[in-house]
Amino acid sequence: MERLNARQAREMLLHVADSVIEAKPMLTEVDSAIGDGDHGIGMAGGLKKAKDKLLKMEEPSDVYAVFAASGKAMLMSMGGASGVIFGSMFLGGAKGMEPAAEIDTGQFADMMKRSLAAIKERGKAEVGDKTMVDALSPAVESLLAHTEEGFAPMLEKAQEAAHKGMESTKKLEAKFGRAKTQGTTIGFQDAGATSVWIIMKSMYEYAARQK
Repeated sequence: MERLNARQAREMLLHVADSVIEAKPMLTEVDSAIGDGDHGIGMAGGLKKAKDKLLKMEEPSDVYAVFAASGKAMLMSMGGASGVIFGSMFLGGAKGMEPAAEIDTGQFADMMKRSLAAIKERGKAEVGDKTMVDALSPAVESLLAHTEEGFAPMLEKAQEAAHKGMESTKKLEAKFGRAKTQGTTIGFQDAGATSVWIIMKSMYEYAARQK
């Protein structure tokens, strides 16, 4: 799989949505350790709305519009900081782009780079702050470094980088959200970083099935 067309983008994000919805109990458990315990509910609800929006797109013709619609559905339904941040993961890099029937690995990596920049601008978090940025930033770096390898190998390495980033949050103290008021958070992984890993892993799973 060397290019991603609009139909494939829709199918990939539907798989992402199903994976996050399925992970709701796990995300709730992770977030309950140091947060409000509502991350799983919010993510599953947001991706359910994104899925509903995607299912109404019978024959999408623009890859960026598929990502933007998903992000906008999350932004409008989740509310709060998580809605803005995770909505931006899909919307931030696709917003304002010229329509494209298909994109290559480099364009996908650039889209995710723009999404990361939008997230950091909105949330002000950096690597080391125990947030989803700790997983997304290394994933984006990996995407940019492996664009010559095709979608499946590129996304496989990106999800591995996201997983390492997620694991790294266990060694960090939280600087944002309710977690920073809960005493020490060392030893617990960040729920947002966990969601990023699930999203990246789901994208890889989809790409790996394509011929």
